[in-house]
Parts: sequence; structure tokens; C-alpha cells
Amino acid sequence: MNFLKFKNKKLFFENTAISKVTTRIKTPFYLYSLNQLKFNFNNFKKSFKKINPIICFSVKSNSNLKIISELKKLGSGADVVSMGELKIALKAGISPKKIVFSGVGKTEEELDFAIKKGILLINAESESEIKAINKIAQKNNRIVSVGIRINPNISAKTNKKISTGKKDNKFGISMNACYEIFNNQYHFDYIKFEAISVHIGSQIMETSPFRKVLNALSNFNKKINLIGINLKYIDLGGGTGIPYSNEKKFNLQQYSNLVLKFKKINNVEIIFEPGRSICGNTGVLISKIIYLKDAPRKKFVIIDAAMNDLIRPALYGAKHQIHPLLKNSSIINKNTEFVGPVCESSDTFISYKKYQKLNEGDYICINNVGAYGRSLASNYNTRPYCAEILINKNKYQIIKQRQKLESLIN
Repeated sequence: MNFLKFKNKKLFFENTAISKVTTRIKTPFYLYSLNQLKFNFNNFKKSFKKINPIICFSVKSNSNLKIISELKKLGSGADVVSMGELKIALKAGISPKKIVFSGVGKTEEELDFAIKKGILLINAESESEIKAINKIAQKNNRIVSVGIRINPNISAKTNKKISTGKKDNKFGISMNACYEIFNNQYHFDYIKFEAISVHIGSQIMETSPFRKVLNALSNFNKKINLIGINLKYIDLGGGTGIPYSNEKKFNLQQYSNLVLKFKKINNVEIIFEPGRSICGNTGVLISKIIYLKDAPRKKFVIIDAAMNDLIRPALYGAKHQIHPLLKNSSIINKNTEFVGPVCESSDTFISYKKYQKLNEGDYICINNVGAYGRSLASNYNTRPYCAEILINKNKYQIIKQRQKLESLIN
């Protein structure tokens, strides 16, 4: 179900005409649908009902406190990769026992904080990190639950910049290295090895990479069972993608069937870390057309949103579809390129071979930016962070104020 629809040529999010919001909120701004968020989470949960997994929302995909708080109400835990994200999860009311701490470069301060809070699991990504955890746990006189992130050297069939499961990627350790650590677990008196984790990439649209991962993990689990390692959890990470254009939807049910079979064979609890699949299509970026400029081969539509607000097109070549807030039947048969005002040639969003007639002062909507949109934003060109708004049916509220320019220049 998609809550972003045209009604009588006007673009609505839930029961609210977006044009109504533009009369009160300065552009650019992020606009989220609460009921799209709820639908997505509940659909994910329902798809894996027979598995009964621990669902830890990936806070890096969208770290807005209100969003995290709403997901907590639905039963979500949190996957965090920094102390800042951990503190947001705790402030949102998520129990420490539903928080997983991932990431390759956790500092001593971050590890100490996580250990003192008693979170569910720290997913270590190197032997050096495991030694650091053991040392800090000893100082705190605590036994710490630790998982080891495995790098299975399996292609995610996704953009290479968001592929994380190949041997040349910085994430995790090889299965052989993990086996050696488990085989020498007695060296770590303050660690309880309870899990292995894997995350091979993001925006994965096929189940075949996950099938390969599950087969590899099953074989590895059998091997470590022989040396007395009986895991409580296997963390399968996230990575399930969403359609940005006309791609076929990821088959959650097919993936669920694979994981259910895997769980029965391995007798473990499953942890998921979904991000994009929960919040990707819950958000849009609303922007105003500043200028229209004709060039010999194309028409530039210069909008007030820029790559500092949404860097995915510049960083990954991502294609976010753009809708006008008001449809018309007048079509311009000329290449139309939507660009921002930042002084970089890569500050471009998307191009169309033809588009409807637009005017300066019109508003447009950039789709599917709920994940890795605002969370990847910056102050490049000394531009303030834009506001974030949450829609609930026919009402909306500001959940993050637009940053004041003065805070950047003082």
C-alpha cells in the first residue's frame, strides 16, 4: 500500500494535500507519513510471523527521534552504529535488551557506554575489537553478550558502494578467522559469544544472495557446534530493498520461507535489522522551483533542495522520481533535468526525456527519501538542515525544526 497519491490532480500524502503544508512550512522540508511507517513495519512483522524474530530498526537509515519513538510503540528494537544512535534509541524508550550495536570502529567510550547500559548484543567486527570489549567488560566486572560479524564473501547484487559482504569490504571477518576465535574462546573471560551476524549489503532486490548466505551460515553453524559453540542468535542484518522506479518488489514472503527453514535447522533466534524497507517510502522531500533555465539540449529546473539535503543521487547515482504537486496535461518534449543550487556539477537529482510544463514558484515532490535522506544530510555550502514534518491522516506536526542559519555562522 502506498499512501502517496494524486486526487483530482493534487498530490496527497495520506489525507493531506501537500500543497497545504507548503503554505505554512518553508521549503525544502522532509515530509513523512506515520501510517505508511506503521503499515510497513506491521507488514514486515507479519511476513515473518512464523519466525517471531527480534526486529531491530536500523537507526542510521532514519534517526529522527519521533520516528524511532513511533516504531518503539510498534514493538521495534534498534540497530545502532554510534553512541549518538544508541542514545536516541534509549531516549525513544527502546529497552536496552532490544538494542544491537554494530559497526567496524566502535570507540572505547562507546563500548563502555553500551556495556554499562546492558544492551542485547555487541556485534564485533575484528579480533582487536573483541579484545577491547573483554578488557572494558573486565573493568566493569560484567559478562558481555557478543556476536561476531562474518564476511561471507557473497555478492549482494547491488551498488558496489553499498555492498558490504565481499572479502575486499571492510566489514566483518572471514569464517575461518571467526572459527579460530570461537576455538580460543577461553581467552575471553568476560565475553559470552552468543551470536554471529551478517549483512552483505543494502537495496537488495533478489532473494538469491540471501539464499547463499543462509546456506553458508548453516554449514558454519554445524562446524562450530562440533567445538561446543551453540549460538542463541543469528543476526541476518537488513538489506531488503524497495522499488525506486519500476523495479519488481522484493519478495518478503519468499525470503521468510527461506529463513523459517533455516531457523528450524539451526535452532536459533533470528534478529533482523531492517531500515530502508521500513522507512524508505515513508518520506518525501518537498522543494520549490527557483528558476527555469533553457540550454541548447535540455531545460534545467533549479529547485531550492540540494545535494546537502539529499545526497543519494550524487553519492550513489540513485534515481528518485519527482512529481509535481499539481498535475497538468501540458507536456514539454525536451530533456528536463532537476538540479539544486549547490556549486557542484553532481548536484543533480534526475532527468526526464519529457515532463509536464512547470513554472517558477511551483512545488515538486522527490519520492522515497525516508531512508538515508535526512540522516545523510550536511551543511555543505553553509546551508541549514531543513525541517522534518510528520503527517497523520489530515493533520501534520513539525518533528524537527529547520536549523537556524545563525547557528552555522556564530
